[in-house]
Amino acid sequence: MLRNKMNQNYIGILYIIPTPIGNLSDITHRALKILNTVNIIAAENIQHTNLLLQHFNIKNFLISLNKNNEKKQSDHLINELKIGKKIALVSNAGTPIINDPGNLLIKKCHNCNIQVIPLPGPCAAITALSASGLMYGRFCYEGFLPSKKQIRRNLLYSLREETRPIIFYESKYRILESIQDIIEQIDENRHIVIAREITKKWESIYGAQAAVLLKWLKEEKNRYKGEMVIIIDGFKKSKNHNLDKKILDTFFMLRNFCTVKTSVFITAKIHNFNKNNLYQYVIKNKHDKKV
Repeated sequence: MLRNKMNQNYIGILYIIPTPIGNLSDITHRALKILNTVNIIAAENIQHTNLLLQHFNIKNFLISLNKNNEKKQSDHLINELKIGKKIALVSNAGTPIINDPGNLLIKKCHNCNIQVIPLPGPCAAITALSASGLMYGRFCYEGFLPSKKQIRRNLLYSLREETRPIIFYESKYRILESIQDIIEQIDENRHIVIAREITKKWESIYGAQAAVLLKWLKEEKNRYKGEMVIIIDGFKKSKNHNLDKKILDTFFMLRNFCTVKTSVFITAKIHNFNKNNLYQYVIKNKHDKKV
């Protein structure tokens, strides 16, 4: 049950505290005050959070709350809240709960009518989106791309006609492979923005068509080091919905001898036609035996 703001019979208070995603100056005065005065700080990584506290000369009691101990620690923290303790929940960086542990604790707080107070603050996805030039009032957030290739490819394929900008997180270890999957499963000409190391010294934001972006990344390894946000522009329906019969006849003739990719490429060259329209046709009719 969600708390009623009019009910003042709260026990303890759980604060959700966003922390900087890079530049430590981005933390708010309110966040520092709460981190300094609560009874307990529940941190995703104690050592990581200690560095932040030391920077601001804050000394407080920390307890670990991560994906491995979330259930046990949530029960413990609820007991602490029930006796009137004030607790701050922090992740390694950014706004807690967004791909971080802590949601179970928050659910238990609501069930026990314990007040939950969220503070506004840094979020890599929103910060990157604001600078991408791809924001149209709505967006689709998907978190980290799956590490397993086929699952990742299936997910990307399922989003090929998503009209909203799509936000992903990705690591330096898979970024090249993931961009290649975007090219193959969505569109090599789809506009993509990569925001790297947001708010940090080596921050960079670069946007281009998927194929151009992949080439640009491969030219310099430093271009895909650090933490990255990928923003894929939304699907835009082609103005030319119907393919000319001559185009399809050429494609199907070539398909008897070539792969789909080669058949599409040659057909587009012969008829001076946008190959993406033909790719969309192939994708929508992939179960057709002729395709």
